[in-house]
Amino acid sequence: MAAAPRTSPRLVVAGGLTSALALALILVGCSSGSSTSSKSPELKVSGAYMPRPVSDLAAGFLVVTNSGGAADKLTSVTSSLSDDITIHKTEDQKMMEVTSFDIPAGGTLDLARGGNHIMFAELKQQPKQGQEIGIELHFEKADPIKVELPVKETTYNPAQN
Repeated sequence: MAAAPRTSPRLVVAGGLTSALALALILVGCSSGSSTSSKSPELKVSGAYMPRPVSDLAAGFLVVTNSGGAADKLTSVTSSLSDDITIHKTEDQKMMEVTSFDIPAGGTLDLARGGNHIMFAELKQQPKQGQEIGIELHFEKADPIKVELPVKETTYNPAQN
């Protein structure tokens, strides 16, 4: 009866460590590509509009959706329509200027009639229904986004249409 070949204990340990190291490198490689994209905001704007103003004030409404894995903030809005553009929250039926709006990771920022909104003061021109007003949204982390606000009738409310 032939004796079974003997395996050195060092060889068994070295082989086990090599396998463990290879598995660890594979797992790190798989997760590193997805963690980069999930740690940044991915913003998209929809539902933008401006009711036709009846004075030198106007309001803008839209939804910012963040499909990324990191939160962001809307910090300002610029447009050739006005040099005085601010963002406002509405709380207890009172409008207050704010410095930013949070956009949670995987969430939305909803600027809607009767709620949070963009306020344009001292308009340089009077927008007419059917026109589009170009604005640029500025964020804490993400690149600016250019948006066209279609001018709707003064009483337009998408929640009722």
